[in-house]
Amino acid sequence: MPKKSNQNNNSGSFVGHLTELRSRLVKSFIFLFFLFIVSYIFSAEIYRFLVQPYADAVLSDDLDRRLIFTALHEAFLTYLKVAFFAAFFISSPFFLTQLWKFIAPGLYKNEKQALLPYLIATPALFILGGCIVYYLIMPLAIKFFLGFESVAGPGVIAIQLEAKVNEYLSLIMRLIFAFGVSFQLPVILSLLARIGIIDSEYLRQRRKYFVVIIFAMAAILTPPDPITQIGLALPLLLLYELSIITVKFIEKKDA
Repeated sequence: MPKKSNQNNNSGSFVGHLTELRSRLVKSFIFLFFLFIVSYIFSAEIYRFLVQPYADAVLSDDLDRRLIFTALHEAFLTYLKVAFFAAFFISSPFFLTQLWKFIAPGLYKNEKQALLPYLIATPALFILGGCIVYYLIMPLAIKFFLGFESVAGPGVIAIQLEAKVNEYLSLIMRLIFAFGVSFQLPVILSLLARIGIIDSEYLRQRRKYFVVIIFAMAAILTPPDPITQIGLALPLLLLYELSIITVKFIEKKDA
């Protein structure tokens, strides 16, 4: 009878955890949907914000440029994409908070203290990556691409950029997401060090391999141009060196 009682308690506890997880997921998706509606209402303002790097680069050179769309539904779908991107970006901390509230009751006090900095660092590093794209990488990349334009002359046809709205916004949103995810490198390496998979000596000895991996990953995640590829690779190399210092600090603290 006691064994049966324990089995019933374990089963009830498991069902209770699933119920709580479902409840938090439902709350998160409701919050995401609400933010999507709000973001769509302000999609024109978000669109102007995302297009501002292109506008600044064009206006600074006194160029007469525009963004075009070539399908009737393209602008509408672009606004939907922008609204979903903004909603996902803003709701990410809420998702992390719900995840923390779900796992925190099962953790000891020292485990909570160990995990809490990662919950703060994850959105902070993601935002940092997005800011680097918006304020540094995109202006440089736009200048680089505009440099391939040419004016008309005798027997020469002008080459002029006619950027599509959908393609431009897809590019900047993809870069923000790629940089934000890539900037989680210190978080991932620190977590691997905490569970004993790697240590600082392992990271130092394999630095040259990680350099190759970082540049390969930058080439995959970014367009085929040197500005965005180097712009992603260099911060990741700095973050890798920072990760070695962080892992060394964790080792000293554990010792």
